[in-house]
Amino acid sequence: MQVVRLHGPKDLRLETTLEPLPPGPGQVLIAVGAVGVCGSDLHMYETGKIGTTAVETPLVLGHEFGGTVLRVGPGALDGYAQPLRAGQRVAVDPQVACGHCRQCQEGHPNLCPRHRFYGVWPDDGALRGWMVVESRNCFPVPQAFSDATVALLETLGVAIHAVDLGKLRVAEGVGVIGCGPVGLLILRLAKLAGAGPLYAFDPLPWRREKALELGADAAFERAPGPAADLDVVFEAAWANESVQQAAEMARPGGRLVLVGIPSDDRLYLQHSTARRKGLSLIMARRMKHTYPRAIRLVESGQVDLEGLVSHRFSLEQTPQAYAANAAYTPGLLKAVIEVAGATGD
Repeated sequence: MQVVRLHGPKDLRLETTLEPLPPGPGQVLIAVGAVGVCGSDLHMYETGKIGTTAVETPLVLGHEFGGTVLRVGPGALDGYAQPLRAGQRVAVDPQVACGHCRQCQEGHPNLCPRHRFYGVWPDDGALRGWMVVESRNCFPVPQAFSDATVALLETLGVAIHAVDLGKLRVAEGVGVIGCGPVGLLILRLAKLAGAGPLYAFDPLPWRREKALELGADAAFERAPGPAADLDVVFEAAWANESVQQAAEMARPGGRLVLVGIPSDDRLYLQHSTARRKGLSLIMARRMKHTYPRAIRLVESGQVDLEGLVSHRFSLEQTPQAYAANAAYTPGLLKAVIEVAGATGD
């Protein structure tokens, strides 16, 4: 079976490995369909770590993915508590929460301190032909969904959770700093929620163009532009000076939802700006309970995930995919690695 492992910063290697063991109780073996390249993956690709978690041994990246069930272990129930069967196509929630801690019991599995996460050390991700996953993390998807769409349901889930945290109301002014895939989907969801005006901010012109296409009323190269007194501002960039810019755009009593992950693991914010405005700072941690809604949004045609995919690569081209993302290749919105069939010898 073919697999791509990260051996160090910018050191991705295509290798051959043994097929995975059969699935155990509550598990399924899937053939991976496609894997999205995420900004958090780029942190590990470029620096060998994310936050305080370092890649200490070769790691298989990839947490935006889905696939086709090949084998089913005993008692394998999906995310709806329904039996899974071979041949079903599923999206996979990459976070495996313990299910027993206070956070899990209170309905916040994304905050579980004892979780595992596919694609973050020490747990391998999806850049491989086959993998065993927990069945409860699997959500069946319509056959009409492309492999890329299935993979990007995770991205949409992150955006849904961020919008939930922002507690958007009809006709509230919204700003989104950073128009990568998550930021663009936040814009789309804000539009669907009836928020407005909607302002987008990104230094890359092709991202600004896409933001306007998805419903932004105006898009600017730099924040704050003419935007001010916004009810909610989403920071979905690299969380450096953009956090301060978000605070400057928010109205007194406004809300900041911080989605981006800074490369140096530091928060940059002038205390007086946030204090004098009495801002609410809300930190977004991945997502929770979003897959059913994400699937419905795509199935109903309200969100077009396939339309975000600008570049496609094979598993063998994974190093080029990551290099293109890191270099901000012109026109690149979302890169997807098409894995289906990459089982090797």
